[in-house]
Amino acid sequence: MASQLDHLVLGCADLTRGSAWLEKFLGVTLGDVGTHPTMGTHNRLLSLGPDCYLELIAVDAAVAPPTPRWFGLDTADVRERIAQRPRLIGWVARTTDIVGLSEATGGTLGTVLNMARGHFQWRITNPTDGYPIEGGLIPHMIQWDVPIHPCERLPDHGLRFTWMEAAHPNPAKVEYLLGELGLAKRLVITSSPPYSGMTMCAYIQTPAGTKTLMS
Repeated sequence: MASQLDHLVLGCADLTRGSAWLEKFLGVTLGDVGTHPTMGTHNRLLSLGPDCYLELIAVDAAVAPPTPRWFGLDTADVRERIAQRPRLIGWVARTTDIVGLSEATGGTLGTVLNMARGHFQWRITNPTDGYPIEGGLIPHMIQWDVPIHPCERLPDHGLRFTWMEAAHPNPAKVEYLLGELGLAKRLVITSSPPYSGMTMCAYIQTPAGTKTLMS
């Protein structure tokens, strides 16, 4: 069952401050603010090419969701990591059969949620406790239920996703799980961090050169 990268998820403690940091870091302007009332989060998007994008996401303190927020945003671990600046906290891959994929993996991905905002409707997997699987190395899976992908509505600033790498104590485990999701070799896994203290990196080509987003 083939899947592909849909978007990278960059978490921040405050959306306004995080937006200022990211716009300066990449030299571009982010899209408008969007909200997820069901999850108590808000975000801004940025195109990384014709088929994937970057999502900057933060807790929306004005909303108290009935369940744990996605991407571990309610956990002390993730909150500590994003306290100083935005950090890569996960990624999302898309499929055309999210129900079949969820069933085939025995519920490992968590619950399939129905979501909607504006022109968009989608289904996405989310662990029951909201904590990313294997620290975010295993993606949330998404199926868009509309003909137009968000990338088609985002301005192209010339940014392009190139590749991702990550470290894990048991690379074979992560590689196996990615293979089960149709994502074999989409993430380069090693047992040694690519940077000191970092476990996941994504490389973005910009008009000013390659930029690295780190966990």
